[in-house]
Amino acid sequence: MAPLRCLVLLLALGPSAAGGSRRLPALGEVEELAEELWGAGLPGDLPELEPECRQLLADFAEGSAALTGCLGRSARPVRLCQACHPHYRHLLAQYGNIARAVGNSSESHNCAKSILTSDRLQIVVTLSDFFNETWEAANCPNCLTNNSEGLSNSTVEFLDLFNKSLTCFEHNLQGQSVRLSSNNYTEVCKNCNETYKMLNDLYNNLQRMNRQGGEAGHPAHLCIDVEDAMNITRKLWSRTFNCSVPCSDTVPVIAVSSFILFLPIVFYLSSFLHSKQKKRILILPKRIQSNASLVNIQEKYS
Repeated sequence: MAPLRCLVLLLALGPSAAGGSRRLPALGEVEELAEELWGAGLPGDLPELEPECRQLLADFAEGSAALTGCLGRSARPVRLCQACHPHYRHLLAQYGNIARAVGNSSESHNCAKSILTSDRLQIVVTLSDFFNETWEAANCPNCLTNNSEGLSNSTVEFLDLFNKSLTCFEHNLQGQSVRLSSNNYTEVCKNCNETYKMLNDLYNNLQRMNRQGGEAGHPAHLCIDVEDAMNITRKLWSRTFNCSVPCSDTVPVIAVSSFILFLPIVFYLSSFLHSKQKKRILILPKRIQSNASLVNIQEKYS
């Protein structure tokens, strides 16, 4: 039985359906009363959705379920942007169809008004806002091309290096002896150093590009897929494998730091020597003058 017919049956039952003390009518009486009410026509403020609007709502529900499933499956490790961007684009298109659609009948309600704003909860709008906020919080546009049809070239390059790094880790771990200490990962550090360094340099370059506007024109953090991949790799490299990459700028940094550290010493030492020399110059004429006076006095009394 259709939902509206069920509603009519409840109205026909009246207080007895709510647990009242009235006699419960026989089923035949209820069905007969329901048919009379149905034939008389329902009030105008209880319309069913037009077929077109009903189809739009069903499409949005299916798209929401597909995107929700994708987000849940891609939560760990984080692959939201690369795995779910087709579902997100599809859902945006479905929501746009609802916002623009109008029923075929001249007396029918606008689909957008009926589906989006006809009640206080506005579940379709709430779902759409949730997906949009999640997508923006993940910074997925920074992983995609400007039209969001696919991953950007820099993201593809990064993910390729990331997969190569993990493959290198796995290959060298399998090559080590089983009896080797769990804290000794010399082979991993030595053989995967170049790949890891390339990945780390590319990530730093992507960060610099992103601060200036980036490839997709969104000056914010990198997308969550790239950030999570780099965090995983750095934790494996530094904490699990206890590897370290020698910094080529160490010597210049130490030299500049030492120079700055000794500047105050040089300054105070030069100031001390300069003031001492100046004091000696000022005292010297007095000694010469006193000696000359002594000579004059001796000549005078000789």
